[in-house]
Amino acid sequence: VCHCVDCRKASGSAMTTNFLTPRSQITINGPVKEYQSPAASGNIVTRYFCGNCGSAIAHGSTMVPELQALQTGNFADFAGVKIEHELYVKDRWTGLASVPEAAQVDAMPGLDFLQGARDLVKA
Repeated sequence: VCHCVDCRKASGSAMTTNFLTPRSQITINGPVKEYQSPAASGNIVTRYFCGNCGSAIAHGSTMVPELQALQTGNFADFAGVKIEHELYVKDRWTGLASVPEAAQVDAMPGLDFLQGARDLVKA
């Protein structure tokens, strides 16, 4: 889950739920539009949207170009997936509870935090 201002704006909601995966394992069919913007971390984020309906599909950062975050709302059944981390909890809307058992991270974590996901790319 990410509570940063950029993710909230992109989703039109209080947060986004994302699934981090190696970019090489993603295939998107159909027309896609891109939008790039600087993130609070200083990295450039590229967001991908359906060229037909405008739904947010995924986003990636120059910080970890080999990884892509897929928007979980596009999947039919993601309810059983455990949320492991909440990012930018300092920006979480007042009144929203934290996700039980999820690591609470104030802002964007460093590369060491993402090393496990990066190791998936090498596997």
